[in-house]
Amino acid sequence: MQAIDRAADDEDNDIENQPGHPTDGQLRWLRRGLTQPGGKLPLFDGFGQKVSERTVRSCIRHGWAEPWFSNPIKPDWLVCRLTEHGRSAADAAGGSAED
Repeated sequence: MQAIDRAADDEDNDIENQPGHPTDGQLRWLRRGLTQPGGKLPLFDGFGQKVSERTVRSCIRHGWAEPWFSNPIKPDWLVCRLTEHGRSAADAAGGSAED
């Protein structure tokens, strides 16, 4: 439960308060795409919880991620990949995909 609470806290520090810089929660998600083919971003976090739609949509809005393709089994899920801007933001922040 602690991981879920930490993710919610990160989302409360929304990107509009820090223009041009992803929050810790957004960075954790974006970094996971650095090691995936095509920059695919995960649907689930490291604890098996679905990544917050708010995180996904905020990253899309800021140009760090883009919708990649439709999921025919779960059409309401956004399958996304990193953009070049998102790759740069994740690389510049340092850390690792496992953070």
